[in-house]
Amino acid sequence: MRVDAGRGQVDILNGTATVAPIMRKPQEKLIAAWGIVWVSALLGRAIWRLTPWAIEPWTEGLMTTGQQGLYVGWLVANAYLEGYRGFQLRFSPRVVSRAVYLGQNPRPLWVVLALPFCMSLFHSTRRQMTVSWSFIGALILLIWWVRSLPQPWRGIVDGGVVLGLVWGLVVIWWLFVRYLAGAETPPPGDLALENTAPGEPVLE
Repeated sequence: MRVDAGRGQVDILNGTATVAPIMRKPQEKLIAAWGIVWVSALLGRAIWRLTPWAIEPWTEGLMTTGQQGLYVGWLVANAYLEGYRGFQLRFSPRVVSRAVYLGQNPRPLWVVLALPFCMSLFHSTRRQMTVSWSFIGALILLIWWVRSLPQPWRGIVDGGVVLGLVWGLVVIWWLFVRYLAGAETPPPGDLALENTAPGEPVLE
């Protein structure tokens, strides 16, 4: 067992650390919040822009009964696939754990690039970076494709996407508030191996 009194952490066989809220430095919380806010702004902007398109088929009466059923079915599917499996089980916990890690191990370049850091776009395992960058590329292509769809089809697709994004954003803040309240936050499982001296910026 190793105890770091300066940071209030206990490391037991490389297990996760539990830090009492009073022992967490304000700087750590602020830097972690900085990363969370950036990711939240990205998701929130997407929600803000897509929501009008998602609700238009309902407010303007653009759908047949069959299309309404398809809309509801797509919402249910996206709630499970994107909201629960994609965000709640993977993306959101990883974002929060990396934001907390950033607060505990701040480096100037990492802090400036808090958004891509928290999204595992650098300083992560090769596999996770491949997944993250591939997701960004696929998302850009999806946005381009969806914009070409007429209503109500665009609204149907956007409705499911908005639900998944809202789900993910809520989970991120739920986990982050629990961290601020003193709950245990597991360390990121996708960090790159350190091959540089302390304080030297790393882009891996």
